[in-house]
Amino acid sequence: MSLERLERAAEALRRRGYEAAVAASSAEARELALAEAKGAASIAWGGSETLKETGIRAALEASGVEIREHQTVADLFLLSANALTDDGIIVNIDGTGNRVAASIYGPKRVLYVVGRNKLVAGGVMEAIRRAKKTASPPNCRRLGKKTPCAELGVCADCDSPDRICKVTAIFERPPTHTPTKVLLVDEDLGY
Repeated sequence: MSLERLERAAEALRRRGYEAAVAASSAEARELALAEAKGAASIAWGGSETLKETGIRAALEASGVEIREHQTVADLFLLSANALTDDGIIVNIDGTGNRVAASIYGPKRVLYVVGRNKLVAGGVMEAIRRAKKTASPPNCRRLGKKTPCAELGVCADCDSPDRICKVTAIFERPPTHTPTKVLLVDEDLGY
């Protein structure tokens, strides 16, 4: 994937009303995220391997800023996306709903950090497919869920009570009253 494709996706996000930027590396993404966090009295995040892999989470924890458990009342909420279409639509699938809820309403500001591997060309249905088929199995394993996809590594569209594909949010534009920025990173990050 090229940096040019990420730049085109960032422009599509801007046309949809998001702030958007492209980082060439995790190190650059970390610096940009830390700049976004300046002045935030409290920060929260949704479960995100991307934030761990970029070092953003560790850097924020070390900075002394208040890390909130209640994501909807933070000054800044950080998360990633399960998928992002080339034309700027964000798709997230959640089991509990806390991550999706906080990205919709509550925090003063939202920042997505999204690796290039999450960009899809096929539209919303392809983004949902990516979330279920690519992101959910390793997330279920990471969370110790007892689901067929955790065991087999392949989505079975199961009825397990441990299923994490319970809430699907499709963001065509940023929610009203929730300033949202998307930081695209030219690395494969997260699931």
